[in-house]
Amino acid sequence: MDTTSALFPLHHFKTPTIRHLAWLCEAPQLLASPISFYPLEFLPADYRSTLAHWDNHPEAAPAQLMAPMEKRLGHYFERLYEVMVSDLMGWDVVLKNQQIRTEKQTLGELDFLLRNPVSGELEHHEIAIKYYLGVPTANGPTLWYGPNARDRLDLKTNHMLSHQSQMTQRPETRNVLAELGIQESIKPRIFMPGYLFYPNGDTTQLPDTVPDDHLTGKWRYAADLATEDTSRWVRLNKPHWIGPWSQIDTPDAKAARTTIQWVEAEGFPALFAEMVWRAELSCWVEKERWFVVPRDWPQNKR
Repeated sequence: MDTTSALFPLHHFKTPTIRHLAWLCEAPQLLASPISFYPLEFLPADYRSTLAHWDNHPEAAPAQLMAPMEKRLGHYFERLYEVMVSDLMGWDVVLKNQQIRTEKQTLGELDFLLRNPVSGELEHHEIAIKYYLGVPTANGPTLWYGPNARDRLDLKTNHMLSHQSQMTQRPETRNVLAELGIQESIKPRIFMPGYLFYPNGDTTQLPDTVPDDHLTGKWRYAADLATEDTSRWVRLNKPHWIGPWSQIDTPDAKAARTTIQWVEAEGFPALFAEMVWRAELSCWVEKERWFVVPRDWPQNKR
């Protein structure tokens, strides 16, 4: 899927945090489940107008949205999600990041406990933003690894469905909530947008839990890019993995080549956007996403 055409006109938002929030409101997910949460079902019809107003009048935007961006993608993603549900959707945030512990260990954490004003129900939302690269296997299904190959789509999906989303059913959680005066039933929800990166030229298998409309990119080994044209590639640094990327400056071909060499030398994956000039926007915009990985990935598990 061409991310430029799929998500256009998000490039019209000139403020990165607002562009990221707009993407969050509309992004397809990597996990389709009966408990999946779809923001567009609850966002007001004029939410884009609200975002445009904030974009043109930053002083009117929520302070939490306009605070300096964090490099830790998970924390930044949670911040955007809270703005979406509270400031755009008008839901009450009852709890967030509530740890559930026993005397000896931490069992988990509730990302968000929210009051749905439409149904009146309390909802427990577990959220994650994920990027997985498909690795075909000789005799089995394609395995989808995160850039840090300790993370894997099938493992994360199972953990979200069987553990994280079910935390409010545990007696330890019910005890914590009761101490806070919360004793009503709670509806579990999951929200997991992101991208799947396909191996260039290889066939892949998708888990049944992945919806057809998921966002896609491609991945290559750094060693295989020596003769490829990467002159219009730009490295994406967190939190700008939340797309889509745009810039006024012409892509720096030398910087891209240097980063690809760094990937191979240092053994860490890097994410790139392949850019195309859009005259009507007077800027370069993202056409395709590429993950570049070292030769020992995914075995290195860094």
